[in-house]
Amino acid sequence: MSRSTPLRGVHERLGATLTDFAGWQMPLRYGSESAEHNAVRTAAGLFDLSHMGEIFVTGPQAGEALDHALVGHLSILAPGRARYTMIVDEDGGILDDLIVYRLDEDRYMVVANASNYAVVARELAARSEGYDARVTDRSDEYALVAVQGPRAAEILRGLTDADVDGLKYYAILPGVVAGAPALIARTGYTGEDGFELFVLNEHAVPLWDALGEAGRDLGLVPAGLSARDTLRLEAGMPLYGNELTSSATPFDAGLGRVVRFDKPGDFVGRSALERAAQNGATRRLVGLVARGRRVPRHGYPVTREGAVVGEVTSGAPSQSLGKPIAMAYVTEDALREGGLTVDIRGSHEPVDVVDLPFYRRSK
Repeated sequence: MSRSTPLRGVHERLGATLTDFAGWQMPLRYGSESAEHNAVRTAAGLFDLSHMGEIFVTGPQAGEALDHALVGHLSILAPGRARYTMIVDEDGGILDDLIVYRLDEDRYMVVANASNYAVVARELAARSEGYDARVTDRSDEYALVAVQGPRAAEILRGLTDADVDGLKYYAILPGVVAGAPALIARTGYTGEDGFELFVLNEHAVPLWDALGEAGRDLGLVPAGLSARDTLRLEAGMPLYGNELTSSATPFDAGLGRVVRFDKPGDFVGRSALERAAQNGATRRLVGLVARGRRVPRHGYPVTREGAVVGEVTSGAPSQSLGKPIAMAYVTEDALREGGLTVDIRGSHEPVDVVDLPFYRRSK
């Protein structure tokens, strides 16, 4: 049976189309997904992300435990800052991509994807053995509400005394928002400025309603998973289960920069990732823009002269570009040779390889 977030009743009241996602009943859209997408690009969107996992790692050696468990160097994070990182298996395969927030000297919060947070919590606990650190999965206690878009700070500013304007990108601070104690993070998954608000479950509905009211005259709309997916695709942000899987290393995904070989001590997957870095990837994650109107979708073969040379991981019509776009793994040889097509139900549609992301917001 699918689980529900504390905001399910709100979504039903707003007429959302609900769908199962990673074992949760989540809003797919409230009306027009293109309107929701465009609202985030031009004003702001309100998202329920309460299906994500929140795992706390605390204690005098919490940072060192995370350095061993993850590919990043988390013990050097300043309190109040965040880092994008990954957890891999011994073979270097990606188990999940994560954001780690250092809340204070001995307290970190690891945010994991909905489909993986039980695995992440279990692995963190096992990998922390021998360190003076404690791993606590508090995912069932927390709701997560995000407001994303160029007017996000304006909307949030009127609901809190916290210094949201002074909060840097990939930083977090505690505060009170609409009367609710919250952790306020300036992170997101849309390519726009925005904030993610972690609150206890009982504060989720009042917080959502207060944000909705504050943004009513500023263009804020509730946005579902469909808009979230097209927004993150335009921003070139990977999705676990599509671009990121246990059969891919961070180097395959073009994210080798998150692997910190220069940190002290060993970490899980280090030997395999050193080999991957030395050998180089035989395939690469790239952006594709279709020349025609047909949309490359997840799982479609990428071809060259009729031979399969890769696979589409995500694809959708781009509202911002006005063309179909996709991300795909393609062999290095085929990328050098060019002339790529995507097999869309037997028709080989030409595509152009472009650098990611497809979309960058103006500063």
